[in-house]
Amino acid sequence: MPALFRTALEFGLAGTSGYAEAFLATHFLLVRHGETDWNRERRIQGQSNSALSPAGILQANAVARRLAGEGADALVASDLGRTLQTAAPISAATGLAIQAHSGLRERAFGIFEGRTTGEIALSHPVEYEKWKTRVPGYAVPGGESLVLLRRRVKLALESIAATEARKVIVVTHGGVLDAVYRIANGIDDDARRAWALINASVNGLVIDGSDWGIVAWGEVAHLEAAQDEPR
Repeated sequence: MPALFRTALEFGLAGTSGYAEAFLATHFLLVRHGETDWNRERRIQGQSNSALSPAGILQANAVARRLAGEGADALVASDLGRTLQTAAPISAATGLAIQAHSGLRERAFGIFEGRTTGEIALSHPVEYEKWKTRVPGYAVPGGESLVLLRRRVKLALESIAATEARKVIVVTHGGVLDAVYRIANGIDDDARRAWALINASVNGLVIDGSDWGIVAWGEVAHLEAAQDEPR
């Protein structure tokens, strides 16, 4: 079982001089989970579970090799199955225990989960249109709005930045990475996306107090070798 994520209070930093030190710049290596069966089928995953596909397993092993020499202090992952499955070989390669964090989950998509966009457009045309046009305050029935997702992601990553770890590997989801890019670049939730969210990519973020900065995005060179491995 993965270790639970430890907050600043659990590290004993709150109310001490160490708390101020905890807000020194934290470097994040953000990884989207490997490809899943539902990714291949173009089904909305949200907070439901779908196992990694054979290609996704190869991707997870490739990103583990990429991160093995980074000298990270901590490995934190969303507590959903596909992220924990991706994090497992990273843990083996780095020697870091997986700390599961529910704040890093994918956006909840409620009644859309497990369905393709074509199925959703036919069965829920009104809800589909609101979702497709990125209405920030709209939540699919049983789901989560973009506003709430953004707030959750900001709180989760800043809580990690408030710990003693200065370089952290985070295994998470496409929706979370999208929110990170928007927060760091001051982009509104309803703006059309023009940046990639690639399975098993490595993305660099620095948080220094309340300042966020992207230092690298969509690194996938490590995946080229994975494509050549036998399946």
